[in-house]
Amino acid sequence: MKLYIDPITVNCRKVLAGFHLMGTQYEPVQLGYFAGDMKKPEYLAINPNGSLPALVDGDLKLWESNAILQYAADKGGRSDLYPADLKVRADINRWLLWEANQWFPACYVYLVENLVKPVMQQQTDQAALAANDPRFHLLAGILDDRLGTSPWVAGQNVTIADIAVASPMHLHPYQKLPLENYPNIRTWIAKVEALPCWVATDPRPALGLT
Repeated sequence: MKLYIDPITVNCRKVLAGFHLMGTQYEPVQLGYFAGDMKKPEYLAINPNGSLPALVDGDLKLWESNAILQYAADKGGRSDLYPADLKVRADINRWLLWEANQWFPACYVYLVENLVKPVMQQQTDQAALAANDPRFHLLAGILDDRLGTSPWVAGQNVTIADIAVASPMHLHPYQKLPLENYPNIRTWIAKVEALPCWVATDPRPALGLT
């Protein structure tokens, strides 16, 4: 399997951490996000969305980071991390969809405004942050409530749902995510950050962050 990535991005870090957790074997193909490599014709033939990451396995060209995690878990037989039990899997799938549709956009505003723009010497848009705050706090409340009844996002054990949901907040101190009122999220993200797969895929050195 070939995995097309730039390890500094949220969704690439997600897949890299997930693959490390699952012991998935793959051939990395490094692209430059800021160089716009994902907009080149040869990559668009793999992923017409022009986004990262993408997986090629034989004649399968697969995009969407959560779909890649699901595929790799099933291919590798990692039912411990993506259980086949219908209700457990439905719960994990629910959180994967929630992450992609709700949580990622809410966290991404802080990433852009508090990290990316300063790095690029651009002005932070405080109005954009203020406008996003209500949505973030609504969603953070949902996640915090869940983690108040379960040590991991989808039950008693770590699954690919934890990797997916943690990824949009993977640089939370630099994103300045307002987590002060969410003790369960803070406890859980500390556990995720202690996982070997998370440590091994830390993008901070590549970003010049300490």
